[in-house]
Amino acid sequence: MKRRLVWSRAGLDDLKRTLSFIARDDKKAARKVRMAIDRAARLLADHPTGRRGRVSGTYEKSVLGLPYVIAYALTADRGGAETLAILRVIHTRRDWKPGQWPSP
Repeated sequence: MKRRLVWSRAGLDDLKRTLSFIARDDKKAARKVRMAIDRAARLLADHPTGRRGRVSGTYEKSVLGLPYVIAYALTADRGGAETLAILRVIHTRRDWKPGQWPSP
């Protein structure tokens, strides 16, 4: 089932900060990270796999080969069509306590 994929403002901000940080040292690496995260997000829209998230009502999926987790939520509109919303993109070394997002 194909779901609509949307990015939250916080998710886009996380991605932008991550890519800016990487690009300071290696623009090519930043592009590769961007492509991997984009691909993982698109795959989630097709097949939302992952574990229950640390924040209530969310799920988490690791980005293959990278130290990042995509936090997402699934919602349905009145017609039953599902949307997958990317809520955050978080480095696995961040201090991430159950029930809350890490601070930027």
